[in-house]
Amino acid sequence: MESRFTVFHVLKAFQGKDIELMIYEPLRVMSMDEMEKIHQAALTILDEIGMRIDSEIALDYLDKVGSKVDRTTMQVKLPKKLVQSYVDNMKRDYDNPERLPERMAVRYSHIRFRKELHKIHPDFTASAGGFCTSIFDLEGNRRWANLDDVRRSIQMINNLTAVDYTGLPVSDQETPYEVRPVVMACELAKYTTKFGGIETFKKADIPYLIDIGTVVKGSEKALKKEPILIGYAEARSPLCLDRNMVEIFMEYIKRGFPQTIDTMPNGGATAPVTPAGNIALGVAETLAGLVLAYAVDNEATVGVDIIPSYADMSNGMYRYASADRMPLLVARVQMISEYYGCPSGVHGGKTDSCFINVQTGIEKAMSTVFPVLAGAVGIGTIGHLENAVTFSPCQLVIDNEVIRYMRRTLQPIEVNDNTLALDVIRRVGIGGNYFTEEHTLKNFRNEQFFSDLFETLPWSHAHTQDVKGMENRAFEKALALWEKKPEPVLDTDQIKAIDKIAARARKEFLG
Repeated sequence: MESRFTVFHVLKAFQGKDIELMIYEPLRVMSMDEMEKIHQAALTILDEIGMRIDSEIALDYLDKVGSKVDRTTMQVKLPKKLVQSYVDNMKRDYDNPERLPERMAVRYSHIRFRKELHKIHPDFTASAGGFCTSIFDLEGNRRWANLDDVRRSIQMINNLTAVDYTGLPVSDQETPYEVRPVVMACELAKYTTKFGGIETFKKADIPYLIDIGTVVKGSEKALKKEPILIGYAEARSPLCLDRNMVEIFMEYIKRGFPQTIDTMPNGGATAPVTPAGNIALGVAETLAGLVLAYAVDNEATVGVDIIPSYADMSNGMYRYASADRMPLLVARVQMISEYYGCPSGVHGGKTDSCFINVQTGIEKAMSTVFPVLAGAVGIGTIGHLENAVTFSPCQLVIDNEVIRYMRRTLQPIEVNDNTLALDVIRRVGIGGNYFTEEHTLKNFRNEQFFSDLFETLPWSHAHTQDVKGMENRAFEKALALWEKKPEPVLDTDQIKAIDKIAARARKEFLG
């Protein structure tokens, strides 16, 4: 029989516990049996086809745990029993309620390392990272991002209450790429406390990134307890792990930091166009990373992750926010968070449009609503146009409001003597009004959604010259935040220490 929670089961499980009950049944598109079939398909892919892993060292580790390694092709086949044993090991590790770290911001959102009931999270997080190479600035120009853009975009995020993380909205294209991950991490550390995931181009970046995090946290022990500024590795679909990605992944594992292998199967291009096959391929790729992590260190803190989508068959582009991707993202949240028990964030708040327009609004809203209702613990990255290539300060302000809107929709309805308001109803009686009631004054701010951007106006007022419209108000707010002088959040000694780290990296990587 299928194992499925219902609202009744959830409520029964929490009866008698002194907690604020804000748990809702998530949206699902697959049964547990269907997810099991996808898992078994992933095991078959790894067992019969395998992966190409471009690292002799990684192949050595995999060989020692019983994989079938062909060193002439750099291909490795992972037996089903081997993979399943490590999946079971991961689930046991997740069962530890005291496990540290409990979570880590990485890539587009954050991941958690303890098992949770699969549910909707009213407190879902929003990330505005993304390392965009371009910016659509407030003068209407699309251009390469520079260091001033980096600092001002971080300052914006510090002042936007709905944004929880940032791994840099833009990345300075004037900084040489050899040193860019380290220098950008330094900027992030100096100017915000909302640390999101960051880029890592090579294994040699990692000691510098750890040093930066250690300066911020005070010690490497504290950094491992609450990791920040951690890079990540990605598989290249179909079924490839490139050398630099393998080296980054293994180096973090060896140093005792959490990791997952991310993978972005592109249906119709680098993965099957059918959802089940797309997800099965992605799961196989991330499970290969899981096996490698435990082969390197049996005590590794590791999870699994996939970000599937479809290729636009007219141009081959990876679609971030098309309607067909929404059930795919729901299936992904189910597969990773419910089946494997790894609560994590997912792509959300995205658009494929290059303009601030109606298409963007629809795609941003839908790609927020569906992942969150599916049970994602977070979404990201927001503030983008053009398939997450171009950052827009104006769009970031709008996206911040979309997140506020979504969180308000998830606020529970309380039923008690105050909210039933029977005494007030008796007093007002038939044909009265509630505008002057003290009950209204005390409660309306907690119940209603107030926005600087959205309007509630009659036609006659909405078409007067002094009504600016949402986009104009967003522009004005973005401009006001953009013009604020970025201020460091660290003390003088910490800033000096971080600047020295950047200088060391420049010397090593640039000469």
